[in-house]
Amino acid sequence: MKRLLSLILLLFALCCFSFVSPALAGDASAGKGIFTANCASCHMGGGNVVAGASKGLAKDALEKNGVDTLEKIVYQVTNGKNAMPAFQGRLNAQQIEDVATYVLSQAETGW
Repeated sequence: MKRLLSLILLLFALCCFSFVSPALAGDASAGKGIFTANCASCHMGGGNVVAGASKGLAKDALEKNGVDTLEKIVYQVTNGKNAMPAFQGRLNAQQIEDVATYVLSQAETGW
């Protein structure tokens, strides 16, 4: 009985600490500086200044294009897509996580 209770408590603790909110994974304030240095020239104010590109960073645009979670933004920043270059070689994993957190937080608050 004691062993079973210990196992249940262990599983409960693992479950509680395994599901960290993805929104807290990066540092949005650090991401702001990274965004300014690497992204703002094309995505000024959450928009998109590339001619012919309609994909901005507003919440509805992220949802429409299926890039509305931290994981999906991290993937796109890392690997690039269409006119957007990959930043895997320019930014490390933490910087990408930080900028993705910043983008998602800005999208949530309307830039």
